[in-house]
Amino acid sequence: MKGIYALAISVKKNIVVNVGALHEIPFEKGLYVYVGSAQNGLEKRTSRHLRKIKRKFWHIDYLLAADSVSVLKVFGKKGSRSEECKLARELDKMGTAMKGFGSSDCNCKGHLFKLSSHEFLSEWMDELSLV
Repeated sequence: MKGIYALAISVKKNIVVNVGALHEIPFEKGLYVYVGSAQNGLEKRTSRHLRKIKRKFWHIDYLLAADSVSVLKVFGKKGSRSEECKLARELDKMGTAMKGFGSSDCNCKGHLFKLSSHEFLSEWMDELSLV
């Protein structure tokens, strides 16, 4: 399936992660949501994100490789790449965007957000049974 996805991510303690070209970024303990697009296979892309050991290619790969970071839930839905940015704009209204994270190929502030809850995602997307 082609579509967009959102990862609900737990950062269990304050950490600093070297995120490739973005260099070192501090992450406070808490809940984050990452929005992505998978136009060549949603299940394949989200399954890749769940693996700890992989070649680091996307910004999110660096964060997810950290020991104190885990994916809590995976959400997805059919949609074009423009839907990814639409969801990112909505999330920006609800939380704090990590500037430039995951958005080097668009004009969004970022595609990773620090939020207080991820429950609202089930209103927009289906929960995928991957975690």
